[in-house]
Amino acid sequence: MIDEGAQRRVCVITGSSTGIGAATARHFARQGHDVVINYSRRRDAADAVAQQCQAEGAQVLVIRADVADDAQCRALAQEVGHRWGRVDTLVNNAGASAGVVNPKDLDALSADMFQTIHAVNVVGAFQMSRALLPHMRGQAGASIVNVSSMAAIMGTGSSIAYAVSKGALNTLTLALARSLAPDIRVNAVLPGLVDSDWLAGSLSPEQLAVRRSRYTSRALLKDVITPDDVAQTVHWLAVDANKVTGQLIPLDAGFKLG
Repeated sequence: MIDEGAQRRVCVITGSSTGIGAATARHFARQGHDVVINYSRRRDAADAVAQQCQAEGAQVLVIRADVADDAQCRALAQEVGHRWGRVDTLVNNAGASAGVVNPKDLDALSADMFQTIHAVNVVGAFQMSRALLPHMRGQAGASIVNVSSMAAIMGTGSSIAYAVSKGALNTLTLALARSLAPDIRVNAVLPGLVDSDWLAGSLSPEQLAVRRSRYTSRALLKDVITPDDVAQTVHWLAVDANKVTGQLIPLDAGFKLG
């Protein structure tokens, strides 16, 4: 049942049981939003993030949905609409990767890998945006923020398939900004090397140390990016940057200029 007295803004974050998504959910909760925690596999992790957000005073919905499945996106939107009747911010954070793949080994990437990664990283962002659109129209300051990657403009990252998918997500950001203006702003944040549990789990300690060293030695600010860094930038784009749309915002500690 819709909470008629609710005045808090509502933020939906896909892929928010871990990493950047979890940090973003916590940040929005601290800033006075109610939040939707979305996960596809790890209910225990999603529940832990939900408890952290509730401790900040947020009302929370935890919803399992695979964003690559349009029916599940629409079901999520229906549940959120039933609870609050509004969505102010959508953060398309859910992502898929083939793991860390040698870019010189083209045979290591199959067509199925490409399609799976694109289904989540590109099609999923489109489907979630479309599904939630009826609940976002009419909300002052409504905004979509896509979590992309510097891999999209540098052709690097965990795999070629991942980099290409983020390039497509950047183009989707521009296309949606045109399509949804002036009602809804659409932007993307492009993190560089993110010091995350996923990265630590994908590389050996030695490989991780080398990757961090190479990054920080080139980056002008001599640092890597944290999930909290991304969360803060996402919140700025969603809430404070009220004249910004169709922008791809690098968040790389100056790596590209190094």
